[in-house]
Amino acid sequence: MQASDETRKPRRRPREARSGAPGQNPHLEVPFITRGIPTYDLLGEEALQRIEQTADRILAEIGIEFREDPETVRLFREAGGEVTDLGGDAWNIKFAPGMIREILKTAPARFTQAARNPARNVEIGGDAVVLAPAYGSPFVMDLDKGRRYGTITDFRNFVKLAQSSPWLHHSGGTICEPTDIAVNKRHLDMVYSHIRYSDRAFLGSITAPERAEDSIEMCRILFGADFVDQNCVIMGNFNTTSPLVLDGVTTQGIRAYAGANQGSIHLPFLLGGAVSPLTMAGSVAQCLAESMTSCALTQLVRPGAPAVLGSFLSSMSLRSGSPTFGTPEPALGSLVMGQLARRANLPLRCAGNFSTSKLPDAQAMQQGIMSMMSAVQCGANYILHSAGFLDGLLSMSYEKFMMDTDLCGMLHAYTRGLPVDDDTLAFEALAEKGPGEHLFSTAHTLRHYQSAYYDSALDDNQPWETWDEQGGIDAATRANTRWKAQLNSYEAPPLDPGIDAALQDFMARRKASMPDAWY
Repeated sequence: MQASDETRKPRRRPREARSGAPGQNPHLEVPFITRGIPTYDLLGEEALQRIEQTADRILAEIGIEFREDPETVRLFREAGGEVTDLGGDAWNIKFAPGMIREILKTAPARFTQAARNPARNVEIGGDAVVLAPAYGSPFVMDLDKGRRYGTITDFRNFVKLAQSSPWLHHSGGTICEPTDIAVNKRHLDMVYSHIRYSDRAFLGSITAPERAEDSIEMCRILFGADFVDQNCVIMGNFNTTSPLVLDGVTTQGIRAYAGANQGSIHLPFLLGGAVSPLTMAGSVAQCLAESMTSCALTQLVRPGAPAVLGSFLSSMSLRSGSPTFGTPEPALGSLVMGQLARRANLPLRCAGNFSTSKLPDAQAMQQGIMSMMSAVQCGANYILHSAGFLDGLLSMSYEKFMMDTDLCGMLHAYTRGLPVDDDTLAFEALAEKGPGEHLFSTAHTLRHYQSAYYDSALDDNQPWETWDEQGGIDAATRANTRWKAQLNSYEAPPLDPGIDAALQDFMARRKASMPDAWY
């Protein structure tokens, strides 16, 4: 089924007249951020070359182990990889220095992911920055019900909250696990929820090759097969099995997305001291080797298929062995990954709003900002985990989601940079009334007062006495009130009824074709 004219026609949210309520910043609302500030280059040329040379040495002398996918092994062998059969459906492949980089020359430096509302299309790469919700938590939490397993209702709620926020650009993927639906069927409900309750771009399933294929097929129903063949409309977020392993489920999923000309993100999840060196330079070299190899597979399947270099660097508590998030060393590693991605001429997914806090509290925001700012400063193009991440990614928090999206709004203002011209230098603002006079009523102030500063929807900037008289409400409690109000006012974007019916029919047939599996 082809997408209707109504589906393809650009649509923007109807914007209400501006009121006195806080949080209105229409001048900052964009389908994606275009960076107006420079990236921060941490390392010099010699250090960057040493990291790249170490990555090449890892690939040439140690190699990558591939499991349970002989087709991927065949592709790399034919491209020049040195294959050793390890037995048991496993192979080690070594790559001559420079081989992987040569394969990656056909990967686009920047690409468009189409949304069902073309006004929401996002650019990934170059100076574009795309913010998306957190991904993968089995639990959800809020101040009313505490921590519990996620359900499809929670999943839909977070899709709706993301759609309602002007500060996220992408609907994300597995925002939380809907554990009340069978494992082998929940991907259908998740993809459908992104399509039905959002008109933004989204991620598909990657947990089994057939689930990847189902995700792509649902996009063919939504957009039309020809449109999907020529345009990226969905992406998969693939993790390597560190250290230095790519399993068959992952590589078959990568091949499914690349073969359909769809995007893929290639992400080693590196826990320093456990699955990567605990020194950050070593972790970065390993990350580069694993992610580039995973990206290269896409180009062997279909040259020109979109691929995103990925980095998820984390530290650990060496007292307990527990992962730690939002610490300074991985933030520095992210800055270096930004430099390496630009040298490789590939888009980058990196860092996010990470925290190990169990509540939406000061620790959560302190750690989150440490990590999130490294993603912004390093030049990351696609920032997953921008909102909701708590408990070391085990829990998705309703309150932190609202606090984080407010931070994302601030980042829209921050990344615009600081324009300097006759208007912003504002000589006439001082000259209009002269020394000793306030500027509240000057022409310059009246011209700029609605857009000069970011206006937070959550911050309380009242005097202490007023705040105290109103009950002394903290930020998490304000966020609790706000997410409920957002869900109460949510309206689903229109979806062609014929497409909706075709999607539901596809889902019903796929679910009926297999028994429930809960593992």
